[in-house]
Amino acid sequence: MAAFALAEAAFALPAVPLAAVARDRLLLEELEPALREWGDGQACAMLALVAREDVSLPEDELGAALRRALLVLAAGGDPHRELELDGRGVTGFADDLDSPTRRAELIASLRELRTQAKGLPRASFLLDALLEDEDLAWRWLAVALLAEELGDENR
Repeated sequence: MAAFALAEAAFALPAVPLAAVARDRLLLEELEPALREWGDGQACAMLALVAREDVSLPEDELGAALRRALLVLAAGGDPHRELELDGRGVTGFADDLDSPTRRAELIASLRELRTQAKGLPRASFLLDALLEDEDLAWRWLAVALLAEELGDENR
């Protein structure tokens, strides 16, 4: 049933402009060396963050969910400690933002990135892993967004 909903949502997506395709390919080419150096978690989070551009997350809703997640992280100790994929802060944040439409947008964006990753072995491998498990992909996006917010707080 979920696969049918994803397929149905994919047909409703607009065509990807050629400039965006070229931009994505260049970005993946630039990221490939770093993806090889980073661990799987950091690399998956980065790719999910790249795919986030096509996920509709209104700033007010994102901001509210980030504040709640930061409170959960702070209640558990140092909010600047390494984020855990299955930790309460990450899973709660991911759940706050979750919707079938957003998941479909993320999966469609990851699929498009995967088509652009041909010849880039590390990016291809990681994108395949993210596409294989949409729950995992969604949580890696949550990790990336939280890490980005925590990084912004330190500036």
